[in-house]
Amino acid sequence: MTHPPLSGVRWTSAVLLAALGAGTVRAALRLRDLPVLPVVPPTSAGVPRPAGWRLLTARGVEPDPATFLAACAYAEGEGLRVLDLLPADLAAERALGLLRLVDPARYRWDRLGEGRGAGFAVLVTEEVLERAAVDPGGPRPAPAELLALTRRLKEYASDATGLAVAPGLSCAGPGDPGGPARAAELRAQGLPPGALAAAQLGGLALLAGVAVRQGRWGAAAAGLYWLQPYLVLGGSGSPLRPADLARATAARPVRSLRAGLRTAGAARAAGRDDAPDGARAAAYREDLAAGTDRFLEARRPDCPWCGSVRLSVRVRVPDLLQSKPGRFTLERCGDCGHVFQNPRLTTEGLEFYYRDFYDGRGGEGAGTVFGRLGAAYRGRAEMLLPHADPVSWLDVGTGHGHFCNAARAVWPRTRFDGLDMGDGVREAERRGWVETGYQGQFPEFAPKLAGQYEVVSMYHYLEHTRDPLAELDAAAVVLAPGGFLAIELPDPESRMARLLGSAWLPWFQPQHQHLAPAANLREALADRGFTVVAEEHGPAHQGNDFFGAVALTAARLAPDPDRPWGPPATRRSRALAGAVRLAALPCFAAAAALDTLRTAAARRTDGGNAYRLLARKDAG
Repeated sequence: MTHPPLSGVRWTSAVLLAALGAGTVRAALRLRDLPVLPVVPPTSAGVPRPAGWRLLTARGVEPDPATFLAACAYAEGEGLRVLDLLPADLAAERALGLLRLVDPARYRWDRLGEGRGAGFAVLVTEEVLERAAVDPGGPRPAPAELLALTRRLKEYASDATGLAVAPGLSCAGPGDPGGPARAAELRAQGLPPGALAAAQLGGLALLAGVAVRQGRWGAAAAGLYWLQPYLVLGGSGSPLRPADLARATAARPVRSLRAGLRTAGAARAAGRDDAPDGARAAAYREDLAAGTDRFLEARRPDCPWCGSVRLSVRVRVPDLLQSKPGRFTLERCGDCGHVFQNPRLTTEGLEFYYRDFYDGRGGEGAGTVFGRLGAAYRGRAEMLLPHADPVSWLDVGTGHGHFCNAARAVWPRTRFDGLDMGDGVREAERRGWVETGYQGQFPEFAPKLAGQYEVVSMYHYLEHTRDPLAELDAAAVVLAPGGFLAIELPDPESRMARLLGSAWLPWFQPQHQHLAPAANLREALADRGFTVVAEEHGPAHQGNDFFGAVALTAARLAPDPDRPWGPPATRRSRALAGAVRLAALPCFAAAAALDTLRTAAARRTDGGNAYRLLARKDAG
């Protein structure tokens, strides 16, 4: 007897069941990897003195001395400098939420991973507190403030931060926070409360629909969701024993619905209150009063790379990154294929359009994006493995030093220094992500650093510069004979540039001023005494073509209503932005799937949206 295939409707239940099953198994496996502090009586021999350690606790949390000493002993034994302590009776939904975000087996060694915790108590060395400029003697923080602090502290102990269950620590906070408290905690962890609440409510509605309409498959999916807290946390060997486990399991759908509604409402209220800073908005109004034409130089008639006058418009696009006023043109040279901004931004224009992108208002978002590029950073660092074992490495355009921090896992004995125009390079130095941070223009520093480095890297840097050939000259000065120059750039010859047009993310207007084809860069390097020893296209691909296109299109249709350089937000502009974001959710999901397929194809065909070159400076 044959069974009929699953209908299209029942496939929804099957997919939900599989996703929930995978999530349940993953959470259970992660729970098993959570370390538990040993019980250390205060009078035990061998317990280290707590000198050099501070225990930061949220309001109302009072750990006993034995817990403090046990945490110190564990942290010193494991070589940790930051340790988040989890109450053994941590509320069920809080525990599940933490297990979704953190893989305990990888957490410490993920140098770019976000700092996560429960928001109750954090053990920190005084040295880390000093570098992070944290005053441990101030008022006790709220749980959300402690979560934000944990996130910050991991940046200063990127491979020396852990978490552990503290049996003597009791859960003193709410078991199932909703509303403003939950929204504040999500924001403190760099998560969007409105979007997450919408996803939670949408998921509950979908589960309710399949449970009613799709028979056994739908009931199984809904039942698995209902029982998930007990299935994950109810085992006899669980290091976490939530006091509310029975209640959280029995009433999960109702509690989740209530928490989602309250969090969504709090997120909307926070959005209404999140008006732009008055001083910042006034500064932008003053900048824009004279118009944006002054931010552009006169159009040049020839190619800055080869001098040809055979130019054609490649794309015209507004600022889709921040929705600041202005329109920008990229032209292509008919002889060498170089693509460049024409007319290009003045130095005043660069300051205006970069402002609040990598720092200020947009600094946290940019840092989050850079922190999720660990695989790309590792690929860049590993490209050098067959060719050198460097002692000194200068990363030009380092930003906050994310690449240098990640590359230490590949090159632990290498000294990494960084150079950048922004203040982030100073922060990278304080975090220990670079040994020395140079702030300024690379060509200006080159004479002072002549011959001092075995490797110079320029990852997605040259396209931002006003004169990339001068930057290559500077690299030739700074490198010692036999040293290596590593470069990664967007590829203007990518097929996706033609397919997506102005919505192709690597155009990145108005920041990108030059996009050079690989052949042009090889020739320029040869002219400066370099030999290209490796070239990669597929491995350099960044899987964001379709996702980026959706994001840019959504920003074009409904810019952020609270941007300080825009008109005052209205109820209509907020409603439009919310509607566009909601409508874009399925588009983002589809785009992520397409990018996954596109990345696999790029790796196989060695063609993508970027390329890397590794060149050796010839001796003599």
